[in-house]
Amino acid sequence: MPFRRRALPTALALVVLVAGCGAGEPEKPQVKTGPGVTADTISLGILTDMTGPFKASAMTRMKGYELYLKQVNDRGGICGRKVELKLKDHAYDVQKALDAYFDLEPQVLGLLELAGTPMTAAIEPDIMQTRTLTAPASWAASLLGNPHMMIVGTTYDLDVINGLDHYKRRGVIKEGDTIGHVYVTGSYGDNAVEGSRFVGQQWNMKIAEQPIDETRADLTQQIASLKAQGAKAIVLSTAPAQTAAAVGVAAAMKWDVPFMVNVVGYDPALLESPVAAAVEKQVSVVTSVAPFTGTQAGPRAVAAAFSKNYPNDKPALYVDHGYTVAKVFLSVVEKACKNGDLTRDGVLKAFHDTNGLDTQGLTGTLHYSLVGRPSSTQSYITKVDKSAPGGLTTVEELFESELVKAKGTRAK
Repeated sequence: MPFRRRALPTALALVVLVAGCGAGEPEKPQVKTGPGVTADTISLGILTDMTGPFKASAMTRMKGYELYLKQVNDRGGICGRKVELKLKDHAYDVQKALDAYFDLEPQVLGLLELAGTPMTAAIEPDIMQTRTLTAPASWAASLLGNPHMMIVGTTYDLDVINGLDHYKRRGVIKEGDTIGHVYVTGSYGDNAVEGSRFVGQQWNMKIAEQPIDETRADLTQQIASLKAQGAKAIVLSTAPAQTAAAVGVAAAMKWDVPFMVNVVGYDPALLESPVAAAVEKQVSVVTSVAPFTGTQAGPRAVAAAFSKNYPNDKPALYVDHGYTVAKVFLSVVEKACKNGDLTRDGVLKAFHDTNGLDTQGLTGTLHYSLVGRPSSTQSYITKVDKSAPGGLTTVEELFESELVKAKGTRAK
């Protein structure tokens, strides 16, 4: 299939310069190199939605990447080379993503971000062929079987199990109850609803499923149906606009039902919408990445760096997400450097040798040696809070439900 190659605009190449380079610089280690590695730089790719429906989260994530890269480059880079990002915008369009990918791939060592389920599905076969380590902006379990995919944190289904476990221990739901689940069909929602189904089987609960497509805007029918079925809680595996729609319908019905939302379905912008009050009152968010207000060392470091470098910008959880992905990805590149091999195969070997990686509470301890298993199984439970930076506060620190352990055992 022919494709158009586009020159990378200089303005989009985010290069953070190494501080203090000059006379007396230590000699660079001798390493094998491959695509994206020169004598002076290591280039990583970003293929994301910078102008389409997910622009806000993508651009916020970018700030997290920049913060961590600055720290790495300020201490001398990796293998005596500065780390730079090369960006491509696909505007959430598959053909644009393919064109951009084939232009970007030869220029980079790996992909620090590949955003969008349809785009990931289209590009994944070539990633297998080129052996390019890739961090998808996704927590879909369907990606776990690809040894080139770095999922930072747990998967959507395990987050749902942990979220419903939190509700059960708080007395919000109990055995025999009906739980509603509104989900976008595709790898995101289909994976998330697996978690609800497993909970239903284990705790004798009825799961009232309401599948929708990603363009569905009016959720009146779905929420009315769940109310009629007597749902005690609703899981939302939706886009942020659909989260607002669902909560808004419930509020209009004067139905004070609690909503547990996968992190993909939340955006701080919801707190500036007409349904802000209902969102703050009824929504909890389950996430394997710490909120901006997290109290552990990792989130505190991100908050301090963000405040210093972006004093006029609004924070969000996606800053922590980007920072965490960059921290994990570059720890693998650093390991490959120590092994003397900055080829793609060298990076993949370092990736699969990474276990017990401590992110200081940005996410659970990460393990990547077992293909097909999530890197972590722990989640945070957060509550929407308009007064908190980023709009979320932690109500339960990282934990793993006993059902998650049981699900893992059954998968063996």
